[in-house]
Amino acid sequence: MAASSLANRLFLSATAWLVVILAITGVVLSSVYKNATERAFDRRLNLYLRTLIAEVATPDEPPDRQFQSLGEPLFELPLSGWYWQITRTDTEKPEVRSSRSLWDKKLPKLEEQGTELTAAGIRLAYVDGPEGQNLRMVERPVDLGADGKFLVSVAGDDTEIFDETRSFDYYLGGTFTALGIVLLLTTVFQVRFGLAPLKRISESIADIRSGRAERLEGEFPVEIAPLARETNALIDANREIVERARTHVGNLAHAIKTPLSVIVNEAGAHAAEPFAAKVMEQADVMRDQVAHHLERARIAARVSVVATVTEVAPAIEALRRTMEKIHRDRGIAVEAKADPSAKFRGERQDLEEMVGNLVDNACKWAASRVFIEVLVEAPQQAGVGPRLRIIVDDDGRGLSEAERAQVSRRGQRLDESKPGSGLGLSIVTDLAALYGGSLSLSGAPTGGLRAELVLPGV
Repeated sequence: MAASSLANRLFLSATAWLVVILAITGVVLSSVYKNATERAFDRRLNLYLRTLIAEVATPDEPPDRQFQSLGEPLFELPLSGWYWQITRTDTEKPEVRSSRSLWDKKLPKLEEQGTELTAAGIRLAYVDGPEGQNLRMVERPVDLGADGKFLVSVAGDDTEIFDETRSFDYYLGGTFTALGIVLLLTTVFQVRFGLAPLKRISESIADIRSGRAERLEGEFPVEIAPLARETNALIDANREIVERARTHVGNLAHAIKTPLSVIVNEAGAHAAEPFAAKVMEQADVMRDQVAHHLERARIAARVSVVATVTEVAPAIEALRRTMEKIHRDRGIAVEAKADPSAKFRGERQDLEEMVGNLVDNACKWAASRVFIEVLVEAPQQAGVGPRLRIIVDDDGRGLSEAERAQVSRRGQRLDESKPGSGLGLSIVTDLAALYGGSLSLSGAPTGGLRAELVLPGV
């Protein structure tokens, strides 16, 4: 997909939104899960805290029975990461009792770290514990009146929270990656499926240009059906305009022919006079010009409306046989080598007129041989079809650069002894230009003149 492609723009915009949405959703879900895991961990700490407070509130029990494992063996393992601590705060020297896991260490006081009491009367925070452990700690002050004031604390290793969250993030990342790939593939399918009618229109227009179709056919979605209708209407209008132009040019040419015939007839009556001879000479030039422009208008109309496709090899072979018969009295051999796959995007009679002028001119100047070669050149850029290169060589005397420039001008002739009006090469140049082609002259390997005609292929 090119950067300027509509499909590319749709795919890239959908991909960008997909990445943003999945990233935001992933962050939110990870945060929600972390908070849920943290709340579950806090509920566990609060359970141990309430158990300890209940133990503190029953001072009549034997001291050796109090504050044991609370049903959690980790409170018995030294430096296990799970600790509790009870500090009596209303005595001159604070009395501290703690779990066996705390060993000879002490838990920090959240009150001293500035942690505020929650609505439930507790403090919650992350703290650094013994051996550099990261702990989640809950603390609550307890006032038993005459029985004393206590600060009860319970802490647990927050690795559980981290491990649970990280595991969830891994699963979430893998799930979202797979989901993203599926959604991207779905987007590619949707873009291709949604833009398929536009591709069909593009292919249909290419068929119209190449002569394989005359209109956009088929059913189109309601969003682009107006485009197809307007395109067909434009094709019809263009065809009508060109047809009217051709009619007007033809009418004008025929209207001019009648006065020209009168002028020629009148001048012919006085053929012995120099003035009459000059009038007849110029009248002949005017006839050639009228015929030339009529032909040009006819070709322009066909090129502008609908192009047809012509097999080149059969046309070249027919021309070869015809030219050999025409120039048989001079013993001119015409050879041809044409690529069987060569096709001209235009009408056969136009191809025959252009190549016929070149071959006829070559036969007039050749000593004994004329060679025709047709090559197909691959497209050099996207959106442009192949090109035909038709080469006509003769073994005549050839032309200098100045002479080549002279014969390229309309009506210029080097040898009045040769038949013709001198318009052949200029007609070929004009017709080739109408088809988007070109004509160039150079020296031939056989010593004569080489004419290279480049035309659009299929």
